[in-house]
Amino acid sequence: MSSERLPSRSEHFSDWYNQLVLRAELADYSPVRGSMVIRPYGWALWENIQDGLDKRFKATGHVNAAFPLLIPLSFFEKEKDHIEGFSPELAIVTIAGGQELEEPLVVRPTSETIIGHMYAKWIKSYRDLPILINVWNSVVRWELRTKLFLRTTEFYWQEGHTAHATESEAEEETLQMLDIYEEFSVNEAAVPVIKGKKTEREKFAGAKDSYSIESMMGDLRALQSGTSHNLGQNFAKAFDIQYLDVGNTLQHCWTTSWGLSTRFLGGIIMVHGDDHGLILPPRLAPTQVVIVPIFRDAEQKSATFEAAEQIKLRLSNSRTLIDRREDLTPGYKFNDWEMRGVPLRIEIGPKDIAAGQAVLARRDLPGREGKQEIALDKLEDTVEDLLINIQESMYEKAVRFRDENTHYVETYDEFKEVLADQGGFIRSHWAGTSEDEAQIKEETKASIRCLPIDRPEGKGRCFFTGKETDQVALFAKAY
Repeated sequence: MSSERLPSRSEHFSDWYNQLVLRAELADYSPVRGSMVIRPYGWALWENIQDGLDKRFKATGHVNAAFPLLIPLSFFEKEKDHIEGFSPELAIVTIAGGQELEEPLVVRPTSETIIGHMYAKWIKSYRDLPILINVWNSVVRWELRTKLFLRTTEFYWQEGHTAHATESEAEEETLQMLDIYEEFSVNEAAVPVIKGKKTEREKFAGAKDSYSIESMMGDLRALQSGTSHNLGQNFAKAFDIQYLDVGNTLQHCWTTSWGLSTRFLGGIIMVHGDDHGLILPPRLAPTQVVIVPIFRDAEQKSATFEAAEQIKLRLSNSRTLIDRREDLTPGYKFNDWEMRGVPLRIEIGPKDIAAGQAVLARRDLPGREGKQEIALDKLEDTVEDLLINIQESMYEKAVRFRDENTHYVETYDEFKEVLADQGGFIRSHWAGTSEDEAQIKEETKASIRCLPIDRPEGKGRCFFTGKETDQVALFAKAY
């Protein structure tokens, strides 16, 4: 790790983010333009995200499966909106084994088409429904502008795909998964989100309705952190996914898809990080507690390492690591672990051992404010309480930041003024058209992130058209 300071987060947010991802060893650039290598520390964070989501999916009846990477191009042509939406991003294989293929193969950008093909084979009767499958895989979308984790040519994610007998069951599934994403983001990542429905202009290509969770980053931009789509019968009709109902009548299924990707790691970084590096929520952090022995000679080294081992044994309920590096100063190590965002650091030296204590340093609080001395006989309870408190404090801080930077406007002039002078989220009553939405984005670079499900504002007049409505839109500049 370089000892050079990171760029200022408040002044050079993009540079701060790019350098932090590299220097905290979360990811690196690959030789293929726009692709990334996720390093072990970043992958450990993704594994914890996977684990938390996977448990939630299985608790609601979903099972995991795997589908092919290569998909016949003709599959995408069966659903016209889908192919139109994804066509610019497709990577297509035309030669394999030294020969030109009879039919080009698409490198999976998403799996609705191949899964639709298989569901048509597997589903025959209402007794076969619902099918509730989730897939952990990577997908390829040929992005022009890329940024580590946030937008890369290849990225990792989970994509859920379900088939149901009725429209109401599909809608219930779509909203259930949206709720799971919200609960996971809030309780595991300490990232507050706003749930809402996508506009016709912003919805997933081929969906009947799309929903998302939107979160505010540290530079006041929005990040779409997870999506859930009610596909209606569009894909079922395109791929002949049909079943015989109780009355022996042939019906098309109702399908859904939903996903959360490695861009969520980027969201965690941008919501919580500071000028010193990452600040990771304890529930997802690869290492929750790092113990740094402090010593000057071989005798002190032996005593402090023995004390560190005893502390680690006592903290078996947390993910604890001992920093065993001998050729680095304590100060360098402290900075290194701050860069990596470890929630809690324990410092133990000869004087601490003699006094029967240790020094604890919270990553979420700056400098001395986050430090305290604690008697070793109270260590387990103190560490457990601190990790809980850090998790809660991180969420509360993120909520305050979002709320302080969310504005309600009543006119388009006010909208443009607030966006230019303050930024952040803008909530406003909305009764505009897709054309109005496109005009606003062209003129201001802000888009409707979602139509929030929670609308405490009640009825009001649309800031753009002046029409009365009970619909509210969330606008922001976004990643």
